[in-house]
Amino acid sequence: MRAITIEQPGGPEVLRWTEVPDPVPGQDEVLIEVHAAGVNRADVLQRQGFYPPPEGAPPYPGMEVSGRIVGAGAGTHHWHAGQEVCALIPGGGYAELAVAHVGQLLPVPRNVTLEDAAALPEVAATVFSNVVDVAGIKPGETLLVHGGGSGIGTFAVQLGKALGAHVVTTARKTKHDALTALGADRVIDYTAEDFSATVKADVILDIIGGAYLGANVKALNEGGRLVVIGMQGGRKAELDLAALLAKRGSVFATALRSRSIAQKTAIIRGVREEVWPLIDEGLIGPVVDSRVPLPDAAEAHRLMESSGHFGKIILTRP
Repeated sequence: MRAITIEQPGGPEVLRWTEVPDPVPGQDEVLIEVHAAGVNRADVLQRQGFYPPPEGAPPYPGMEVSGRIVGAGAGTHHWHAGQEVCALIPGGGYAELAVAHVGQLLPVPRNVTLEDAAALPEVAATVFSNVVDVAGIKPGETLLVHGGGSGIGTFAVQLGKALGAHVVTTARKTKHDALTALGADRVIDYTAEDFSATVKADVILDIIGGAYLGANVKALNEGGRLVVIGMQGGRKAELDLAALLAKRGSVFATALRSRSIAQKTAIIRGVREEVWPLIDEGLIGPVVDSRVPLPDAAEAHRLMESSGHFGKIILTRP
């Protein structure tokens, strides 16, 4: 098969469309003929040499795919050849074939095309596991989502509203109208306004990290929960424990890719039970900014790094 390989750590130009060995599904795994693959910030970090794949995962990037099952190992039960699926995978999604564990497979929702389904597994698993499982968002609470125009941000805004939260998000001014159309109750231009001066949130979903730590704690309500899932603004910051204690606040830091198969299986089970019905009903769905042919993955990475996209970037089979 062909896959996007990383020639050496560096810029988008190091990505190569190359012949590689076909993957072979093992116990509890299926082989998927890839129709499309989602592009994530973690793929960019892997290309740059900062985020190696987990042990045993393919060396090429790509953590979510959609396609048709074309093969299976032992123990795959009701999953069989010909089924259209999307899947969360540890790596190797930028390819013609990919292997997925059965615990991380999802059926393609009724209101979503096979191609667009590639935009769902990573964001759905990330947002559900952090906003619902970790932070325990409740109807009527305020959810603050940083980076509202990202793939995770656009999904978090929708899911927060569907769960009855009041949703506030930060984004560039050019993305405000689109976020309001998605359901955001308020959108803040982070280049011109200090969100911590006017927002009080019960749950904060943060992709920025260090640069926002102090402001995030300031913006928490009493009993508020800050969940940090990214470090785009740095990995270190000073935490004012007195401010956190005064609010009886909590700070969580989580990652998805490095979790065990059992943990990811539990997350995907929750996504299928609690999020997939909302997608089937058309209440929420993938937001796709761009579709780029798989051999041109370098162009998709340039777009990702520009932060000019709204929603997900997906790679499609040529």
